[in-house]
Amino acid sequence: MIARSLLLLTALLATSVGAASAQTRDDVIAPPVLRGSVTISGDIVRIGDIIDNAGSAAQIAIYRAPDLGTTGSLQVAQVLSTLRAHQVIGVDTRDLKQISVTRLARTLEAKDIVAQIARTLERRNGLGNAANLSLTFDRDPGDIQLDASNTGSLQPASVRYEPRNSRFDVTFEISNETGTASTKLRFTGTAIETVEAAVLVRNVERNEVLKSSDVLVERRPKAEVGSDAATRDRAVGMQARKQLPAGQALRVADLAKPDLVLRDQNVTLIYETPGIYITVRGKAQDSGTEGDVVSVMNLQSKRTVSGVVTGRGQVTISVATPRPAPVSDATSSRFGAAEPAAPAPVAVANVSSVVAKTE
Repeated sequence: MIARSLLLLTALLATSVGAASAQTRDDVIAPPVLRGSVTISGDIVRIGDIIDNAGSAAQIAIYRAPDLGTTGSLQVAQVLSTLRAHQVIGVDTRDLKQISVTRLARTLEAKDIVAQIARTLERRNGLGNAANLSLTFDRDPGDIQLDASNTGSLQPASVRYEPRNSRFDVTFEISNETGTASTKLRFTGTAIETVEAAVLVRNVERNEVLKSSDVLVERRPKAEVGSDAATRDRAVGMQARKQLPAGQALRVADLAKPDLVLRDQNVTLIYETPGIYITVRGKAQDSGTEGDVVSVMNLQSKRTVSGVVTGRGQVTISVATPRPAPVSDATSSRFGAAEPAAPAPVAVANVSSVVAKTE
């Protein structure tokens, strides 16, 4: 009986000691420790940002944060003095001399802003595709830094475009994850629709044929060029219809196929009919490109005839073969089927050569 009472007492004492030891461990507060590198998202630095185990002092603001997207430094001696003012002592500095503080930010790049504005103005009040819009800003937007909490996309809140002066006024809203009011960004300037056009790099005379080195490609206002802007592929090798200055954007109406026959040029005049091919020398009275009808003087007969330009220095005259006269029914029934009349010969005065085609 006595032995059993002693064992029970011993167990109770052991339990009491263990509980006391555990309570002592729980009551021990870990000392505050400085952090060597800090990243924050707000505009102020709090004690809890730079110290582990700051306890109830963690939410006390002590410094202004660096600018958005930048990194600053705090001298440890200065930090300790500030902490003591707020009754935070016994800080383990870990032999640090300074603390690095980086402020997070969301960066909106200028090119993305421009692209978003163009998409917002696309096909508004007569404008074309966003890819063809040229924007000029009253103030260069540059890259914009926003608080990291602004995680929303650029949403148009107000959009105005005036075709008479090409002015735009666009305001975007960006929502944030803190639930506070959205951030607003406003941009103003001009928006002009452009097209790719072939542009002359030198003065070009009338009837001059354009070479590859004469033309480059630029984007020009659509209002300047119109709807018939000439592309580079369509300009090279074409002939100028009139004198054109350097720097001018070419239109289709400014160009023509190059002349294959020039006025006062000696040409080959070709008379052609089924079975006969005759060439003579001639002198062009007009200039013309392929398919044009020009006048040519036959240098042997001194007669002027009209023909179609069919090649460089060549004009062709197609001579129609006369059709046979119809045979009356009376003649056919009385004498039988009549023989078809032979085609009348084509007379060409003073031909230089005659070539019979073999059928």
